[in-house]
Amino acid sequence: MFMGEYQHNIDEKGRVIVPSKFRDSLGSTFIMTRGLDQCLFIYPSEEWGVLEKKLKALPLMKSDARAFTRFFFSGATECELDKQGRVNIPNNLKSHAKLEKESIFIGVSNRIEIWNKDVWEGYFNQSESSFNEIAEKLVDLDFNM
Repeated sequence: MFMGEYQHNIDEKGRVIVPSKFRDSLGSTFIMTRGLDQCLFIYPSEEWGVLEKKLKALPLMKSDARAFTRFFFSGATECELDKQGRVNIPNNLKSHAKLEKESIFIGVSNRIEIWNKDVWEGYFNQSESSFNEIAEKLVDLDFNM
């Protein structure tokens, strides 16, 4: 399980250190792809396999299902860490998440998200102000804390 928030800078070659607390759970190779809300998603290979099965099960005849599947698979790339614990972020993914220098890694249960620091802070501040409202809506989905 991934949890926590960590800040790391992206170097001039597009590499960034993956937080040490996340490395062991990632395994030797993992998948990085476009995420929602203008971030990147990183999945351990096993978790990617679970998501892949779900995406494959979507009805091919539905345009929304095709679009969503294309969004995830077209941006997906298999990655591995170098000896210093860094990962190279491909240019198309850096562009999607507006990653330049300062990045934020957050653990979100079965995946890691990488955010542009400013985008994350804006998203977090906006979400924090409506957290109680969001929590009330989750009760309707049979979620209780």
